Amino acid sequence: MGYVPQHALDNLKKYSYKGVDKSLVSRYVLQPFWNWFVTLWPTWIAPNTITLTGLSLVLINFGTLIYYDPKFLTEKGGADGPPHWVYFTWAAGLFLYQTLDAIDGKQARRTGMAGPLGEMFDHGCDALNTTLEVILCARALNLGRSWWTVASQIATLANFYLTTWEEYHTGQLFLGIFSGPVEGILSIVLLYTVTGFTGPEFWDRDFLAFTRLDRYPIVVQYVPKLGLNDAFMVFGGFVLAFNIVNSYYNVYKSRVSSGQGPFIPLLFLLPFPISVAMEVFWLSSPSFKESQILHSALFVPFLCAWGLQFAHQVSRIILAHVTKQPFPYWDSMWIWSIVGAIDANLPRLINRPPLIQNTLPRTALFVYVTLAVAFLSYARFCYLVINDITNYLGIACFTVRKRDRAGEWVGASEVNIKKL
Repeated sequence: MGYVPQHALDNLKKYSYKGVDKSLVSRYVLQPFWNWFVTLWPTWIAPNTITLTGLSLVLINFGTLIYYDPKFLTEKGGADGPPHWVYFTWAAGLFLYQTLDAIDGKQARRTGMAGPLGEMFDHGCDALNTTLEVILCARALNLGRSWWTVASQIATLANFYLTTWEEYHTGQLFLGIFSGPVEGILSIVLLYTVTGFTGPEFWDRDFLAFTRLDRYPIVVQYVPKLGLNDAFMVFGGFVLAFNIVNSYYNVYKSRVSSGQGPFIPLLFLLPFPISVAMEVFWLSSPSFKESQILHSALFVPFLCAWGLQFAHQVSRIILAHVTKQPFPYWDSMWIWSIVGAIDANLPRLINRPPLIQNTLPRTALFVYVTLAVAFLSYARFCYLVINDITNYLGIACFTVRKRDRAGEWVGASEVNIKKL
């Protein structure tokens, strides 16, 4: 047992998945489709294989961005963008990702493989998808390398962190009437589809003129001029505010009903804004006239490194949830970000040049090393946790098999799952 303590592994026996989905779209439209779609998969295919297949589709989408629009990584705002048909593949890939993400749990119940490893694996893939979709969505909305894209990253990660924090303190996953995994993903699928027909320049149109609200003087007087893409971001901000209130309401009810203090969980929200503050402080460094990272080819690698660090952070929360361990308020990857942020801001702090990031090439080296360290750290976490859980429970991660009493691998159909 190399990563998870023995007493925590023993708590895996107490794990049981609980979820609430209040989405009308999910209940009346998607659930019937998912129930049919899962029957197309043979029972010898492991649920985690389905989950990983969904993430692979998103990685392919990200690969098409790099291949067809490399200037998005090297020039401000990109060039003309990828061919319009690429956006349709992004829409299809994301919709299939959502579908596969929804049926992996159903496949787990079909094969007798439902358990804590599946939840860990599912949330880990979702955490990686979050940042990848931010980058793809920024390209489709023609946001380019801007603070709007940074705001999109913060809002999207905040929603995911809230859901994870809420599940830790309530013991169940809540999906409200408008949730990221359902309506949020469908909104982005629609966005990709529209961009496929119109091109990303469509989203630069004036919001008031497009909606004809500019005909009303009172609207023009009080509503600032925004593009459609900016308005989309503002709408996302309102959704985030609603989710914050709703998530805390669920936590409040759960804590009160169990006789616990309802305000203590608020302290465990602090790790997220602290981590965000470090990344924003790093991005806003005054080393050059424009930030070395925000307006350079380093922006996308920086976001990817940030996303991997976030995936590590929330995966540790889910691990604490399924093993009933204390909330992980500290993450070791913060040390690296603190060093990067302070070094880049030495001109602001003590009026001297950065020690490491004093030229663009050296900044590039530091950002790519950060990306590599974040990737290796998260990969190590995944390997060790999967290894500990599969060894303890006597299961395989990508095979529908369990160990019998003699320690031999057997097919799921050949063993009484409930007795193991």
